[in-house]
Amino acid sequence: MLVEDNLDDERLVVRAFRKAGIDEFIVARTGEEALTTLENQAGQPYPSLVLLDLKLPKVNGLEVLRSMRANEETRLVPVVVFTSSDEEGDILQSYELGANSYIRKPVDYESFMEAVQAVISYWLGLNHAAQSVSNMAAL
Repeated sequence: MLVEDNLDDERLVVRAFRKAGIDEFIVARTGEEALTTLENQAGQPYPSLVLLDLKLPKVNGLEVLRSMRANEETRLVPVVVFTSSDEEGDILQSYELGANSYIRKPVDYESFMEAVQAVISYWLGLNHAAQSVSNMAAL
C-alpha cells in the first residue's frame, strides 16, 4: 500500500512497483483514505507493506502510523516511512510510533527509483513479515 499525496512521487513509486512485477497495490492519497482502506480490509489480507508519507492532508502520516499500531489487526504490518522530511523530530517520532524503517525521499529520479527498488527488494523479497493476529488465529 502506498500512502502518498504527491502525484509525481506516486507515479514514480507505481512505476517502480510495476517494474518489479508488482501490479496489485493500493494507493491512498490522504491519511484518512489510508485508514478507511485499512478498516475496510477487515477479514481480508492486509497489505504486505505500507509505504507512508508523513506530510498528508486531513490525517498526517504519524497519525496513520499511530492508528495502525493501536489496531490489533494492523499492528504487525510493516510500515516504511518514505518522506521528504529529514527533521530529527519526525524520525524519532516515527520510530517511537512503531515505524519499521525511515527513508528520506531522494530528489533526483535515479536515486528515487533506486530507493524504492531497495525497499521492494528487502521488504517484499528478503523480509519475512509476521502474520497478522487474525491470520495467526486461523492457523
